[in-house]
Amino acid sequence: MTADSGRTATPPPAPALGPVPVTQAVILAGGQGSRLRPYTDDRPKPLVEIPGTGTPILGHQLAWLAAEGVTDVVISCGHLADVLEAWLDKADLPLRVRTVVEAEPLGRGGGLKYAAKALPRPEEPWYATNGDIWTRFSLRDMAAFHHERDAVATLALARPRIPWGAVETDQFGNVLDFIEAPPSPFLINAGLYVFSPEFTELLPDVGDHERTTFPQLARSKRLAGYQLPQGVYWRAIDTAKDLTEAAKELAAGAGRAPQ
Repeated sequence: MTADSGRTATPPPAPALGPVPVTQAVILAGGQGSRLRPYTDDRPKPLVEIPGTGTPILGHQLAWLAAEGVTDVVISCGHLADVLEAWLDKADLPLRVRTVVEAEPLGRGGGLKYAAKALPRPEEPWYATNGDIWTRFSLRDMAAFHHERDAVATLALARPRIPWGAVETDQFGNVLDFIEAPPSPFLINAGLYVFSPEFTELLPDVGDHERTTFPQLARSKRLAGYQLPQGVYWRAIDTAKDLTEAAKELAAGAGRAPQ
């Protein structure tokens, strides 16, 4: 028998905590959708259906978010909010959805802040997306990227195709080639985000976060940009032409392969 020395054994070190899974999201769905008329005369833009898909943009987004582990969504409504809420009441939803309605336009930043106040777990990170985006990729990978960089906000970056044909010339001005709808040399904000909990209070009550909050975070190196993986389908549905082109692309198989 050994004598008790009066000391307790040193406990093993606690395992390092990984990133908190992102299980909540905000969808911005309050815009007028004026460039999509007449489709938006009787419904908000997220309820417009790309021909051939069998579901509105919002239905696609909710299914995608649920597949990525999201359990709760807050939708910020405005234009024809009653139509959107009626659709939600009838739909077989894969997650819990709450709507908030802006009494007056708050801008994108103000709309995000207003909706974020209704998230069920304000102490946890959250996703956000514009209500007119059709895409599918691993949001979990984007959240891991956000955590690794200790960012306050991470935005997805896309490289869209230029809607016009390009002309290639040499130094003497001779035309060498015509390139139909080439990829843009620049990355753009894809309208998809991961936000840390403290981001909410940095948002303006009214206004655009891209003119206020994002520049502040960029200067302090707390804003990260996640490039969408090569081959991922992404399109913002903003005009009737976008609807037509998206229908052709999806019918041809774009965006169907799991990412």
